[in-house]
Amino acid sequence: MDIARRRIRTIFLVLLGAASIGGGPLGGGRGVAQTVSPGRDVLRSRLALDSKVDEKTGLKISEGTFAVYEDRSAGTGRLIHLGVVVLHAKSPEPKPDPVFVFAGGPGADIAQSPRPYLDSWVLEERDIVLVSQRGTGGDNRLSCRLAVNDNDIQGYLDPLFRENVFKPCLEELEKKFDLTKYSTCLAADDYNDAREALGYDRINVTGTSYGTRMALVYMRQHPKTVRTAILNGVLPIANKNPLYHAANFDLAIRALIAECANDPDCRAAVPNLDDEFHAILARLDAEPAATTVTHPVSGQKVRVGLSKETFLEALRVMMYSGIRNRLVPFLLHRAFEGDFEPFAELGLSSERNLRLSLALGHLLCVTCTEDVARITKEEIVKIAGGTLAGDGRVRGQKSICAFWPKSDIASSFGDPVSVDVPVLLLSGTLDPVTPPRWGEEAAGHLPKSRHLVVPGAHGVGSPCLIDIQKRFLAAGAVDGLDLTCTKDLTPAKFRFSLER
Repeated sequence: MDIARRRIRTIFLVLLGAASIGGGPLGGGRGVAQTVSPGRDVLRSRLALDSKVDEKTGLKISEGTFAVYEDRSAGTGRLIHLGVVVLHAKSPEPKPDPVFVFAGGPGADIAQSPRPYLDSWVLEERDIVLVSQRGTGGDNRLSCRLAVNDNDIQGYLDPLFRENVFKPCLEELEKKFDLTKYSTCLAADDYNDAREALGYDRINVTGTSYGTRMALVYMRQHPKTVRTAILNGVLPIANKNPLYHAANFDLAIRALIAECANDPDCRAAVPNLDDEFHAILARLDAEPAATTVTHPVSGQKVRVGLSKETFLEALRVMMYSGIRNRLVPFLLHRAFEGDFEPFAELGLSSERNLRLSLALGHLLCVTCTEDVARITKEEIVKIAGGTLAGDGRVRGQKSICAFWPKSDIASSFGDPVSVDVPVLLLSGTLDPVTPPRWGEEAAGHLPKSRHLVVPGAHGVGSPCLIDIQKRFLAAGAVDGLDLTCTKDLTPAKFRFSLER
């Protein structure tokens, strides 16, 4: 069983924003402090790009770096270098407004993963621009090496936020970086400088998951530079990461169980899925399960344990993927019968690759300042306390944030983003982290928006949605969009075997 090597990229392409494509004074805008931005000539001098032609596709690609000051407000001191990749449009007369893609996470490096975009429909007429968010790549990647340890396979299944992982990480990172300079707000101004340096007047922005938060903050700070936005798996500022993780997961697993009960094939294969799921949790509550997984490097079998907490977190993460969640009824049924190995294999693959893809120091720089600091003890009890997974994740992350450095952001950061930009928002019915309610929340403050809810998980895509996005991008408006094809969208078939 080689699940760890099979389709492992799916969840991470979603985190990187691939599913989305299948202003006033610089630094201004409500919710941020103004930062220094030099003129276009100075910005261009900090851009270093080399061009090549991709042998497989014939596409022109420009790659290199863009230098920005770590301390933007000072406009002096340490320069950090953001990765830049420009995938040039195929058209001899491309549209002047490219698509900037913002990565998920927070902590993913979008410029390190350009290949999923090489066959994008966007490239028929427009450039695609991938710029590393500060803290995610190159000479300023805020990684925590102890969080990715192949000598401790159990550690991938255990809770992520542990002091013995992140206190040493903080000690290492603080020797090289000022961790108070890695907020979403500062990154938005970096992106605007990159836009200027590359010579674009207006851009279209898109992202999935945290990439939608980045897009919203960018639009708030630089609204006049944005032509359109496509947000997939929407994380508005009201969704204080990770306060709602457990509640959002509850909605998703209940919806998936109900979908199975209403699907003839799934109902026949697992007629009592709801009862079996809760029976598994009761057993794990009494005693952790022992099983084996295949070591991702050596290929040897390794013993691991699954508590109720680790089981639910692994299930939550694997449900991000619209492919992997099709296996969930099968995996739960096998676990109910006493065989936890298939579940643990897929859980290990999901968790390990998630940690490999993210600069976890950057994740903490963002969430500790912008999300966790706004979470109250009362909210933890009210929102997470009564859920299946409980409040362990939010309390664990809050304990790390108690000693992690915080950025300086305006007190109004938590206000909803309201801008006069055409925005298309997409939500999946089984999304375990950004369910449709959060797309509705964001759309309620965007007067030129349209929110579509379709079958799927975290980051939705289909030929129908691609066609809608094409027409939206061409028109630059949500008015008059033909959405007829969405009525025919149905969930993918459940799978009852690990073989494709």
